[in-house]
Amino acid sequence: MLKIVDENIWAFDLEWVPDPVSGRRAYTLPEDMPDHEVIHAMWREGGATEADPRPFLKTVLCRVVSFACVMRQRAKTGEVSLILHSLPLPDAPTLSERDLVHRVLSGIGRTRPQLVGFNSARADLPILIQRGLVHSLHEPAFGKRPNKPWEGSDYFARGGDSHVDLPDLISGWGKGTPSLHEIATACGIPGKIGADGRSVVDLWQAGRLREIVQYNECDALTTYLLWLRVAHFSGLVTSEGFAGEERQLEGLLT
Repeated sequence: MLKIVDENIWAFDLEWVPDPVSGRRAYTLPEDMPDHEVIHAMWREGGATEADPRPFLKTVLCRVVSFACVMRQRAKTGEVSLILHSLPLPDAPTLSERDLVHRVLSGIGRTRPQLVGFNSARADLPILIQRGLVHSLHEPAFGKRPNKPWEGSDYFARGGDSHVDLPDLISGWGKGTPSLHEIATACGIPGKIGADGRSVVDLWQAGRLREIVQYNECDALTTYLLWLRVAHFSGLVTSEGFAGEERQLEGLLT
């Protein structure tokens, strides 16, 4: 399972919605077509059916609206500290997508954490890169790759340790693959509360950004707690440390 537990870990999650600007460009839609009509056209182009009216769209056609992560730092003494960080911040809700994606990618490039996600190799990390390209971002620190695997973090290497996508460790990517909510609740972790990924676009259109961020934070916390169980299962976190980090996480929520 896990090979290493880095001193600096980001258990992260993103939320995104269909981007009307990209939809107009991709499907040659009129500039004066209202955004909600563009979004419905994007779903139709994405294969919408009566049973599935809102199909998963290619991430490059979506706009990132929220980022959340649990930052885990382990000191040389072995002491672990946890911080819950999210964007946009409550006192700065007007953050543009360009600035949000830049802050995330530049933060990863600057601190070089071990990334942990759930389906992040197929969705969360690619959308950051794709939307960075859409906005012509310059991210040399993030894009830097070491010459040898042991010379530093490499977020583009398949099967490397710099980015841990939890489903790769706990399932075979077939019909038996659990969702984050399913495996979390089976483990006694709360999982998703009050919303799901398909409802994010409704919250976005209603201007309820803070609720999206809170939902995003919940997924990041769930991802971290699931990673902690995997690290404990793998023998890289002791039973005492496992219990201590669970208690510490509870302190973040009070």
